[in-house]
Amino acid sequence: MSLSQGRSYLAIPGPSVMPERVLRAMHQPCPNIYEGGLIELTHSLIPDLKHLASTSGQAAIYIANGHGAWEAAVSNVLAAGDTVLVLATGRFCEGWGEMARALGVTVETLDFGNRATIDLAQVEAHLAADRSGRIKAVMAVQVDTSTSVLNDIAALRRSLDAAGHGALLMVDCIASLGCDKFLMDEWGVDLMVTACQKGLMTPPGISFVFFSDKAAAARNAMTRVSSYWDWNARINPEYFYQYFCGTAPTQHLLGLREALDMILEEELRHVWARHEAIARAVWAACDAWGKGGPLAMNIADPALRSHAVTALSIEAPNGLNLRRWTEHQAGLTLGIGLNMATDDDPNADGFFRIGHMGHVNAQMIMGTLGAIQSGMMALDIPHGKGGLEAAARLLAEATRG
Repeated sequence: MSLSQGRSYLAIPGPSVMPERVLRAMHQPCPNIYEGGLIELTHSLIPDLKHLASTSGQAAIYIANGHGAWEAAVSNVLAAGDTVLVLATGRFCEGWGEMARALGVTVETLDFGNRATIDLAQVEAHLAADRSGRIKAVMAVQVDTSTSVLNDIAALRRSLDAAGHGALLMVDCIASLGCDKFLMDEWGVDLMVTACQKGLMTPPGISFVFFSDKAAAARNAMTRVSSYWDWNARINPEYFYQYFCGTAPTQHLLGLREALDMILEEELRHVWARHEAIARAVWAACDAWGKGGPLAMNIADPALRSHAVTALSIEAPNGLNLRRWTEHQAGLTLGIGLNMATDDDPNADGFFRIGHMGHVNAQMIMGTLGAIQSGMMALDIPHGKGGLEAAARLLAEATRG
């Protein structure tokens, strides 16, 4: 018998849960795109987006998903024949590098695998050896959604500085902005990309590129940038449509305004603390379950784990079976094991991911963990006892802080 009737719950690492406030804000007739409230609303987004990124730099809005932000970033600062260094800790930095290669950029990759953070000493040595300045930019992902690794971006900047290298530091924060702490200016990031559908709690469709004066100078040295991706008109629009190189994404802007209001009301540092507390509750449950069965977190060191998503292994085909059980029997959708295929598990059926980003509170995560434990029990997947109790204890302790 299925018990999935009622409201389903999406616990994948994006799109995240959409707040009712955001959906209500979007559920109205399209506003005037030539004058009036929508224009003022859009102007109000920019300083609040910059506050989330902790930057005094510039921010450009694109009607695109995260891949569009990737292409916008590359198109504005890298020309065909330029070289970029990709620091791969999972699928997504690899993907950003693949996009750069498709645009004619030469890509050098340091691949640190699916279970480790960036090796900073290796990066420093590689850059120090580039005495001619061949490498124009370094690409990294703060949180790779596929592996759930959290990279230390401040330390990465120190490695660039120690090597005496002038490359742009480009960071993907699509899975981390509004979830994990990020300080663009303080950490010396030159360019950052993100999108609206994860920590920003808005349905997929708009993305952003934030950039420093150094990145702006790189753009202005370019001989050609496509008119759609060019950020210059978007940051200094003479006419409203130039924010978007065409018709504004009206309902998305209304939803994003409401989502930003929610973050500002909660306060950003509390948003970070809430994500950390919920992540630690997830980890506590998984630690307990793993003591009596095959469940294991992909990133062993808690200091290197994202507070937005947790990637797990549980032996094939348990991951696939558990995901199907929670979705069809309990109304809970878990994330697939993305880019985790091995020779023994070519379809990554032994992996799954729990998204805990954005609009998530204690009772939502306890419901998620309860469904996972029920699924392991129903499928006879061995697991240790006390997972829910361990999570509840962590959440209780967090509320006393």
